[in-house]
Amino acid sequence: MKTISANINVMIMACEKASKSLIRDFGEIEKLQVSIKGPSDFVSSADKKVEKTLISELKKSRSNYSILSEEIGEIKSENSEYRWIIDPIDGTLNFLHGIPHFAISLALEKKNEIICGVIYDPIKNEMFLAEKEKGAYVNNQRIKVSNRKKLKDCMIFTGGPAFKSNERELALDEYKKISRFLPSPIRKMGSAALDVAYVAAGRADGFFQRNLNYWDIAAGIVILKEAGGFVTDYSGNSDYINKRNILATNSFINKDLVNLINS
Repeated sequence: MKTISANINVMIMACEKASKSLIRDFGEIEKLQVSIKGPSDFVSSADKKVEKTLISELKKSRSNYSILSEEIGEIKSENSEYRWIIDPIDGTLNFLHGIPHFAISLALEKKNEIICGVIYDPIKNEMFLAEKEKGAYVNNQRIKVSNRKKLKDCMIFTGGPAFKSNERELALDEYKKISRFLPSPIRKMGSAALDVAYVAAGRADGFFQRNLNYWDIAAGIVILKEAGGFVTDYSGNSDYINKRNILATNSFINKDLVNLINS
C-alpha cells in the first residue's frame, strides 16, 4: 500500500503484537487449557489472550472507539462514530488441533460502514489488508480477484455447518447442489476470514456459508470489495449481515452461484 493511514497502521501494530503470544501458544498447543463453550465452539486461553492484547493496543491510540468482539461482546462509546470489529482467532478449531491455518481478523467501521480491514495469518506471515477506495494488499503486494467466468472452472470454499445448527440439513443440501455441479471438490479450510481473503487474492473464486457472525467476515468484506470482488446474501442481495449467509465471489460467478444454491 503506497500510503498507510493512521487507522491501518494502528491495526497492523495491534495484530503483530497480539500474534506473538498466539504463535507461542500454537507451538505449545498440548499445554493449553481449553474451555468448552459449546459442542462445536471451542475457545482456548490463547483466544482470550489475543483479544485482550488487541483491545489494549487499540485503546492506546483510539480510546474513544466502540468495540464489538467475539469473546467480550460490545463495548459502546456514546460519542464515537467508529467501531472496531474483532475476531481474535478465526479458525479456532484448526488452532486447537495444531493445524496452521487460522487468523486474527480486525475491521473498522465508520457510521456502520466498514472502511478498513486486516486479516493476519501469523503462521504463514501473511497480512491481508484494505482501506476503502485504496485497494487490497497482502504483504504490500496489490491483490485482485480471479477472472474465471465459468463456475465449472472455479475453486469454491465453504465452511460449517455446526453440528447443532437449526439449518444443518439445509446447509448440507446446498453443499450437495453445488458439489454435484463442480468438477473440483469444494474446499473446507476452516477459517471464514481466510477463505474470503483467499478469494480476494485470486487463490479461490468463491465462498459460501450460512450462520456466520459479523466478526467472522467484517474485515474480509472490505478486502474483497477493494480487490474487485462481490459480496451478497444467498438471494443475491446485500442483506448478508442480517441474514447471516454470505456469497463472496470474484463477481463473475455470483449470479450462477445464487441460481445454483436456490435451484
